[in-house]
Amino acid sequence: MTAPGTGRSSPCIVVMGVSGTGKSTVARLLAKRLDIPFTEADDLHPPANIAKMLAGIPLDDTDRQPWLESIGRSLHEREAAGTGCVAACSALKRRYRDTLRAACPSVFFLHLTADHELLSERIGHRTGHFMPKALLDSQLAALEPLEPDERGAGLDARPTAELTAGAAMELLARQEGT
Repeated sequence: MTAPGTGRSSPCIVVMGVSGTGKSTVARLLAKRLDIPFTEADDLHPPANIAKMLAGIPLDDTDRQPWLESIGRSLHEREAAGTGCVAACSALKRRYRDTLRAACPSVFFLHLTADHELLSERIGHRTGHFMPKALLDSQLAALEPLEPDERGAGLDARPTAELTAGAAMELLARQEGT
């Protein structure tokens, strides 16, 4: 499969959205289906960011900038190496996506969406994650959906992760054909 609209193999894809959409699970499944590396953007947060989130304090743009630059470097390195990747990253605001695009212009964003009730339920049932349910509303308030000039598409994250990853594969195939 090639990167949508580029004719290149080994795409760089960011699976984005608020907490609880299944970004990491869908991104892992998609990476496996595309046979390219997976990157968990949460693993690139500096310890101070994780500590803030664990304390229920939303990150501000100053906190996020070094993290976004680190993700951008990772995308750039994967693109330059020709391996591509699928990264799970919230990428909530246009300017955050612009930072990622500046590092990797071919990046394609898959925006996973679901309603508040489902997101809250999913977050409440997961264990071992530093993002508390209390920060969901701040993420939803900060979210800026993809704009028409951004390379990407939205996907409903209500089905199972397997079905969502399958829908992502179909979407990417359609994008490739355009």
